[in-house]
Amino acid sequence: MAGVNKAILVGRLGKNPEIKYTANGTAIANFTIATSENFKDKEGQKQERTEWHRIVAFGKLAEICGEYLVKGKQIYIEGRIQTRSWDDKNGNKKYMTEIVANTMQMLGKSDDTAKGGTEPPSDVGNAPEPSVIEEDVPF
Repeated sequence: MAGVNKAILVGRLGKNPEIKYTANGTAIANFTIATSENFKDKEGQKQERTEWHRIVAFGKLAEICGEYLVKGKQIYIEGRIQTRSWDDKNGNKKYMTEIVANTMQMLGKSDDTAKGGTEPPSDVGNAPEPSVIEEDVPF
């Protein structure tokens, strides 16, 4: 039986998405979202813990993210968890874990929308992930 690798997040963007293109023209959007959880510590005091998540989107979904998402915007993301590795310029092995998004939905008020223009349908998703060869990724 195959395993399950699915992440679902609702959070706010930490900054505007960074958009890059592969050599064959596929858009790649990189951004972070913060999720917060409230809890009581052992003294009964309310506490908040924030976790930051790296998100990457490809193709049409990446273009939509670049056009409509801005810092502070609340979004819903579905995707899979992926860890990449590479050697830095000193030969040290580095790792990065990120969510590869396949569904994105903008939440909140429509006047909260980004860079002008009209808002696209709020549910943008289930776009097939393009086959991007790792050497094509510009980072």
